[in-house]
Amino acid sequence: MLFFRQKDDPALKQAALQAEEDLFFVPYSRRDIIDMCLDQGKLAGQEKRFRQLATQLTHLIHFEFHQKIEALKSAYAPMNADFRPSPFETGEEAGHVREFYSLFQHLLEKANYKAIPEEDIQRAFSEDALFTIRLQVDFNSFSEYHFFYRGATVKEECLPVFMGLRSKSISFINYDRVVMYIRWKKTLDSTRKINPEAAGGTALLKLFQNVPRPDLEMLFPNSRVGMRIMDKLLFGIPAAVTGSIMVLTRLSTTLFVLGSLLAFWLGLSSQPVEWNKTTMAVIFAGLLTLGTYLWRQFNAFKNRKLRFLQTLIRHLYFKNLDNNIGVIHRIADDAEEEECKEALLGYYFLLTAERPLTVQETAKKIEDWFLNRWGCVVNFDIDDAADKVLRLGIVRKENGQLAALSLEEALSLLQTQWENLTTLNGLG
Repeated sequence: MLFFRQKDDPALKQAALQAEEDLFFVPYSRRDIIDMCLDQGKLAGQEKRFRQLATQLTHLIHFEFHQKIEALKSAYAPMNADFRPSPFETGEEAGHVREFYSLFQHLLEKANYKAIPEEDIQRAFSEDALFTIRLQVDFNSFSEYHFFYRGATVKEECLPVFMGLRSKSISFINYDRVVMYIRWKKTLDSTRKINPEAAGGTALLKLFQNVPRPDLEMLFPNSRVGMRIMDKLLFGIPAAVTGSIMVLTRLSTTLFVLGSLLAFWLGLSSQPVEWNKTTMAVIFAGLLTLGTYLWRQFNAFKNRKLRFLQTLIRHLYFKNLDNNIGVIHRIADDAEEEECKEALLGYYFLLTAERPLTVQETAKKIEDWFLNRWGCVVNFDIDDAADKVLRLGIVRKENGQLAALSLEEALSLLQTQWENLTTLNGLG
């Protein structure tokens, strides 16, 4: 359920409304959906059969997704930096890239992920966010990059400002899940100096959780820590003050001697400076003091950037869920889960309806049920659900209306389909 609390930001309010409209996925597990349906009591005495039907439905959909995973793995293999290239590759890189991205995009759609627009990605570099470090990204290192999200809410947090003396409240869009697809350019000489693990022509897949939209830039693999104006002031002003004090106290004698020598050499003074051990000791002590001060300031600057980098790593450590081939398996599991839940909900509400329903009526009944019974806003993907149950044959369409088969008929039909499938593939 979305909430909005920042009155003066119409753009954020519009984004919140759009995020609510985009909630196509069902935010409950398959097991929860089965229990939630049976909790209504409309299938009293038939609970076991409904659970059997759900299991059989899951088996059929799982087999379909197993084939999708195998196709994706084959298409991704030439771009996967985690594995040794196959000696039998044909070298048709463009074909592999197009095939993989097409299959992967289709899988993401099945899992109810949506693309993040380019303007939202670029906006992340200027928006206020929880992650207060300024980052820089070299976009020239990528042949292409795409981000996808699932689940978006508007959140509000208080951030400390002015070294913790004050705080300010910001509202932002927060993505529950974010998938990143990046393909490196073939030539990566400059990038490899920063990220030695980057391999030209390979594709990087990553899955993250709980990502604020203004912090999207931290997900890029070649992001570099930069310093904001405030950070530079916090570092530069104390350095300038301490430097001035040092010049007035510790370097005054050395500067006087060096000034006298320079004036004599330039003919500005007729008074020679006696060059002896004392003079050399004064100059050496001054240069040593100055060198020590500059070295300390350099180390302080490096340590500050190192602390920023540690903060970045700590954020990513807890947000990263999976990488590369693991992302394919995770998204396929999400897509399979969504397909099963949509099919079960579509079949259940048509089974328990008093009369055949149109597609729109079915969607409204499901959305109203989620809202009124469970307090959850869901924009149910009825078209996808109707396609599945019609394809499986457990729902029939006549005169523009949908009607479900009885539990006995549907279960028998699904069992027959599974037996035919296993026999055809030599699994029986």
